[in-house]
Amino acid sequence: MNWRLWVLLGAVLAAVLLVFRMPAIPQSEAYHTFSDNRTLLGIPNCLDVLSNVFFLLVGVLGMRFVWRDRAEAGARFLDSRERWPYFVFFLAVTLTTFGSMNYHLHPSDQTLVGDRLPMAIGFMSLVSAAVADRISVTAGVRLLAPLVLTGVGSVFYWQFTQARGHGDLRPYALAQFGALFVLLLVVVLFPPRYTRGMDFGVSLAIYGVAKLLEVANNFVFALGHIVSGHTLKHVVAAASACWLLRMLRLRAPVVPA
Repeated sequence: MNWRLWVLLGAVLAAVLLVFRMPAIPQSEAYHTFSDNRTLLGIPNCLDVLSNVFFLLVGVLGMRFVWRDRAEAGARFLDSRERWPYFVFFLAVTLTTFGSMNYHLHPSDQTLVGDRLPMAIGFMSLVSAAVADRISVTAGVRLLAPLVLTGVGSVFYWQFTQARGHGDLRPYALAQFGALFVLLLVVVLFPPRYTRGMDFGVSLAIYGVAKLLEVANNFVFALGHIVSGHTLKHVVAAASACWLLRMLRLRAPVVPA
């Protein structure tokens, strides 16, 4: 293995050890309380619910692009197997629509499981896609199922511990933020096989803005009581996924110098 792989594997191992040396991360009791709880059109928490439609739009368009016309999509993939991680990613984006809608209609620990499952699948499938894009198609595709199962397991682990009164978000935090960390490392360390290589980084930056809006939920809503940070988070997170679809549409294989 070359030095880049050693750096990547060492960083992943260090991140896992660091997280699990921390005490268990409990779920905040205030998590299910949102600043914009207005009922509009007969829909409780209306804007937080309806803003998930953007995930549906991006997810369906992404699956359609990757799958509908294999000849057209094939021009964007040097190996047809590379389509699978992206298809799973856009499927997860689509499923996020329904999981998040249901959660915001009825915020609870139980409905939060359905919200987090597709997100965990989406993060893990993107790691698989990045490995296939930049390191090894075979390794990336073979990692898809184990990574997805790991993401799913992290959500069910949180559900199991939460039901027993000592919820632990550490595995889910690794599934989300660890996946983003690995994505960033892969983009920085390994040369792209396609043009538009920096679009991964742009997408990660857009998602970072979405997370900031989530943290600033109450502050954003207090500015004019028009829209909350959490509602905008849905829109911006969907834009992050849309940027990846844009990347796939525009990219082409890198021509060796």
